[in-house]
Amino acid sequence: MSESNGADEWQPLVIAACSFTIIVTLVLGVGVGSHPVLRHVVQTLPLWIVFALGAGRSSAAGWAGLTLFCFWLLLMALIWLYLLGISNVLSGNFTPREITMTIIVGLLSIVGILVFFRMSSALSAWSRAAIFVVLAVVQIACFRLSFMPGIAQR
Repeated sequence: MSESNGADEWQPLVIAACSFTIIVTLVLGVGVGSHPVLRHVVQTLPLWIVFALGAGRSSAAGWAGLTLFCFWLLLMALIWLYLLGISNVLSGNFTPREITMTIIVGLLSIVGILVFFRMSSALSAWSRAAIFVVLAVVQIACFRLSFMPGIAQR
């Protein structure tokens, strides 16, 4: 996608909106309701990168978003599989509010992924791969960091 292609201008904005709504859902919807907020703030830090890229209509927004939307969709799917008694990769006690939030985050992730596939990009293959891998590493690092006692309990 070129930075000023009129036909594709809405797509990075949708990516930004999905990212922002996931942040709000996880931080306010789940964090404030039942868990320490700092954990969810740390977990969602990479989504701010996607939000900024999308709001700026950057051609990198799609690739950055794809990485994080796949991560969050996988995480929500693992929670749903646990709740259905199919898998124990993730476990925990989930309130009806938290289950609702997993559905919202999962649906927003799907929307973000579908919008990504409608986008074109002028980025080189190396740039796309680098964005994808760097954001994956950052997201996994933030997620792991969020479970450290000093963060998880605040």
